[in-house]
Amino acid sequence: MSTSFRQESTSSAGAAFPAPRRGFLFFFAFAAVGAGMAVLVPAVLTLSVKATLLDPAGATTMVSIVTSISALCSLVAFPVFGRLSDRTTGRFGRRRPFLLLGAVLFTLGAIGLQLGTTTFALTVAASCTTVGASAATVAFTSVIPDQLPPDRRGPASAVVGLALPVGAVVGLFIAQLVAPNLPAMILLPAGLAVLGTLLLTFTMRDRRLSPEERPAFAWRDLPRTFWVNPVRHPNFGFTWLSRLLIFFGVAAIQAYQAFYLMNVFHISPAGIANAVFLSTLVLTGAALLFAPLAGKISDRIGRRKPFVVTAAVIFGIGLLFATFTSTYPLFLVAMGIIGLGQGVYFAVDIALITQVLPNPDDTAKDLGLMNLAGNLPTSIVPALAPAILAIGASAAVPQNFPALFIAGAVAGLLGAVLILPIRKVR
Repeated sequence: MSTSFRQESTSSAGAAFPAPRRGFLFFFAFAAVGAGMAVLVPAVLTLSVKATLLDPAGATTMVSIVTSISALCSLVAFPVFGRLSDRTTGRFGRRRPFLLLGAVLFTLGAIGLQLGTTTFALTVAASCTTVGASAATVAFTSVIPDQLPPDRRGPASAVVGLALPVGAVVGLFIAQLVAPNLPAMILLPAGLAVLGTLLLTFTMRDRRLSPEERPAFAWRDLPRTFWVNPVRHPNFGFTWLSRLLIFFGVAAIQAYQAFYLMNVFHISPAGIANAVFLSTLVLTGAALLFAPLAGKISDRIGRRKPFVVTAAVIFGIGLLFATFTSTYPLFLVAMGIIGLGQGVYFAVDIALITQVLPNPDDTAKDLGLMNLAGNLPTSIVPALAPAILAIGASAAVPQNFPALFIAGAVAGLLGAVLILPIRKVR
């Protein structure tokens, strides 16, 4: 670990304290990747397999209901946990309690997904997982502005950004090793997520907030938990909307990749775990190749916007290419292009966000709102997907996946355009 992480830094609460312990970035990455694993393995694979086993004819509808409702739960959880975390004064620290809560909910969600046999039961299980991810993500993303100065946030930002694709590929690798044993496919990735979250909980430094430092709160402030005025804080508003649109494209490929491969390339349910793992491996490999480099260059030149814009354009091109592929190998090429765009974007995403936060006393709450922009598409896409998939559908082509991917590509490109008006960040 570089010496830059051992420098004295200034927290979001305004107090100077020692930067993270040696080895912090490893445990930080383990927890972040674990959270990504806990959420994405069900979203990309095991929920679809479970739904297909329970109701082959209504599987896509079941997945849409489960993911939409669970995503809505996470949307409420992100800003609420953020505001609570910013004001927690217990001896355990501000961030640790929410990491611990995440570990508990990951456990309950995995058990519920394994045992559930109805749409309602799967919805409860998925909601436990997504709310747990909200708690854990609020905690470890808040650590970045808590303990790292702006010019040292690139590597940690890359870790958070890559947590989703890396978590997916690691979790899917484990799942395909034990496939078609569905209980093992569900429980093993979740177990690693719990382990990573607990390790960070008990190894990281988390400065205790004294009652005197606790930001004031009145009940009239409660609506502000879910709101930052975009007129008063336009940089935050543009960043939030840009992130929403870019992650719309991410959700389009993540939530429906398994169905796409089964329906378009006629990959059997028995082989879908391996196919999804391979495509996710290609995507993540490309992201891992470029993200560290992009993060370091961005820190060195002090610029974020060009990286976000370029990444969104590349991502949109990859989605368009995936739309018109006719073979699985070409689909893998498209996933590689998408991974390149994701890698560049995730390398600077969190670093850019931390520079447009409007209030240092509400760091975790505002990060929670920004995470909401990244998670809201997981609710919007399943809600809109049935109508989009029905466009031009016929008996020969019952679901129009190209229309869904094109919609995702257009959203990503619009997200890139919205980065341009941001003034506070170069």
